[in-house]
Amino acid sequence: MEPELVRVIQDFARKALSGGSQGSHSFEHVLRVRQLCLLIGKEEDANLDVLEAAALLHDIGRPQETTTGVSHAIIGADMAVAFLATTSFPKDQLERVAGAIRSHRFSENLTPDSLEGEILSDADKLDAMGALGLARTIAESLARQRGLNGVFQHLHEKLLKLKDRMYTKTGRKLAEPRHYFLISFMRQITSEFLAIGEPLLPELLPFAPAESNP
Repeated sequence: MEPELVRVIQDFARKALSGGSQGSHSFEHVLRVRQLCLLIGKEEDANLDVLEAAALLHDIGRPQETTTGVSHAIIGADMAVAFLATTSFPKDQLERVAGAIRSHRFSENLTPDSLEGEILSDADKLDAMGALGLARTIAESLARQRGLNGVFQHLHEKLLKLKDRMYTKTGRKLAEPRHYFLISFMRQITSEFLAIGEPLLPELLPFAPAESNP
């Protein structure tokens, strides 16, 4: 995209996300997802204009989600089309942007119907993995007063499943080291708990040495 159009979309997304506390889903997260999308998109020969617009706008519905209970992916897709229609973005590509946003969310269990949708979903998942993903998870858990137990539960219930949910070859390649970093973290903290006689939560038991399991 032309730099000026990118700037206009970024400004809109930043303003949309300023409407509430987004925790780990900040505008910095959006910018990282954009970079991941462009990285993967170049390798996978995707439409980079569609991909960049979808990445920048994928979370704009989050403030409304907190007040309406409707998924931000659904709200955001509609918001993105309405906004992009007022810009120089190609009108015949609006639905491809909306489709990618609508299906990017892990917990919605929607299968993307385009390469750009697959890449956006992969990029969003990648930012939830590795050291950055762990830092985001800890910050979010502490902010919501879930403590370390909330971190372990989120890793077990979601983050450690993401590697096997990647759609693209490049996404799977990027996910590997991030996934094994999370496993290494779980193993290390399990060993530290065992060393001081701390009871293990069910989420940590798979990471204990065999002789330590009941």
